[in-house]
Amino acid sequence: MESITIQIPSMVENIRIIESFIDNAKEIYKLDDDIYGNILIAVTETVNNAIKHGNNEDPTKNVSLQMHLEENSVRFIVEDQGPGFDHNHLPDPTAPDSLEKIGGRGIFLMRHLSDEVHFRNEGREVELIFYFN
Repeated sequence: MESITIQIPSMVENIRIIESFIDNAKEIYKLDDDIYGNILIAVTETVNNAIKHGNNEDPTKNVSLQMHLEENSVRFIVEDQGPGFDHNHLPDPTAPDSLEKIGGRGIFLMRHLSDEVHFRNEGREVELIFYFN
């Protein structure tokens, strides 16, 4: 199993670093184009949520991203230093009263673009799993 870990300060502009990290991993590990788009969107959304909602954009707090390449899958683990949240009681972004709202779709996207999503440590850690076809 191959593993890579990076850590960034909680500033939204650091999302570019995460995008480059994923682009580099795609090239190095020959990740399939079919899942690359899903990985890019889901992982950057997860990191963005960790920066904004987990760490409240506090640059003294970090977000870490781990990538684990396995034989049949790739796993990403995103961890923030915030207070956590209850991922089981979020409003449905597809409900009629939510359609006009800005935001609130990040976890919905993560769940639909990843094969598996696991929340741990009171929501401070999110694991995204993508299976190879």
